[in-house]
Amino acid sequence: MSSPRMLLIAALLATTTLAACNRGKEETPDAAPATGETALVTPADAAAPMTYATRTAYANVGLKLPDAIKAQTDLHARLYSEEVRKLQQFAEGAASERLDSAEEGAPDWTYEKQVEISAALETGKLLSLKRADYDFSGGAHPNTLTTGILWDKALKRRIGFNDLFRRGVDLTPLDQALCSALNAAKRARVPDSASLTLGSGGDWNCPRAATTEFVLTPGSEPGKAAGLTFLIGPYQVGPYAEGAYEIAIPASSFRSLLTVGYAEEFGGQLVKSGDVTPTGAR
Repeated sequence: MSSPRMLLIAALLATTTLAACNRGKEETPDAAPATGETALVTPADAAAPMTYATRTAYANVGLKLPDAIKAQTDLHARLYSEEVRKLQQFAEGAASERLDSAEEGAPDWTYEKQVEISAALETGKLLSLKRADYDFSGGAHPNTLTTGILWDKALKRRIGFNDLFRRGVDLTPLDQALCSALNAAKRARVPDSASLTLGSGGDWNCPRAATTEFVLTPGSEPGKAAGLTFLIGPYQVGPYAEGAYEIAIPASSFRSLLTVGYAEEFGGQLVKSGDVTPTGAR
């Protein structure tokens, strides 16, 4: 990109930006540390806002964070910094693409990205968050990608699936439970849909638990996770029209596979297992 083009984009973004609630505080420019790393948090970081929004001639972007992260100042600062940086990059990219498309005579539209992070469950040691990323960058339809964030409150770091489960353990029982529940959910939506398997052939297959996004799922015992809800996006196990799937698996299917350090975070019974996808996500 030429220097004049970069200056034009920067000027357009600067002159058309509208700040949202709590934008008066200085933003943290550094990227978030990778999973497993820790970082010192400054007072300015700890006071990170809960929302962010910017509208330009080319893009509308926004961020909403949940009240549940206020007590976790390290996580709060890290998420705000990371998400705002990505949104700013998206807005800059939208300006560049729109200018290019205008030169080529292509129709114009407003790009949009909205990120909403909500609390899934908080246990004694863990805070589980659900991140929904709505993205429209032209094309036939927008896309929403849902992922999970799992935070160890004492260690002050993000953890993942491999931290919850014992190293080297056979995860086949959990994979099979997820596959069976997913096939039941697919048949309920599309009665004549073909059953998926754990194999690697065909257009779609059952996802493996270890490589699938998830959140902790509440149940009958307060402060305990009664299971895991796996987040499976559109296109992952079927055509886009079929929608996303959120599949809740009870802890009874995998309790013996958990590490000693986190096993006590699970307890109680799921209110509902199987397909728990919100109506609007289907």
